[in-house]
Amino acid sequence: MMNYKGYEAIVEFDDDAEIFHGEVINLRDVITFQGNTVAELKQAFHDSVDVYLDFCKERGEEPEKPFSGKFLVRINPSLHKQIAIKAKKEGQSLNSWIEKRLSESKN
Repeated sequence: MMNYKGYEAIVEFDDDAEIFHGEVINLRDVITFQGNTVAELKQAFHDSVDVYLDFCKERGEEPEKPFSGKFLVRINPSLHKQIAIKAKKEGQSLNSWIEKRLSESKN
C-alpha cells in the first residue's frame, strides 16, 4: 500500500512486462501509474496525484476527497424502522448507532 496526500494506492507486479503498476483505490476517479523500479513507481504515483489535483484546479473543480465519511446504503424499509427504533431506545442518533456497529464489526 502506498499513501500520498491522503490518496492510497495498491501496486502489482506484471511478471510478463516486468513492470510495477498501481492504482489509487480510495476515490471514484481513476488514477493509475507505473514504474520499472520502486523509486520510479513512487515518483510516478506522486506525479499522477499531483497531475490529478492540477487538472481539477485548472477546470475549477474540487478534487474528489478520499472517503468523505458519507455513503448511501439502501436497506429494507422494515430493517430501517427496526434499527431507528433501537437507536432511539439507546439514546443515539441512527448515524451514531450504525457507526458504532460498523466499528464493532471490523474487529
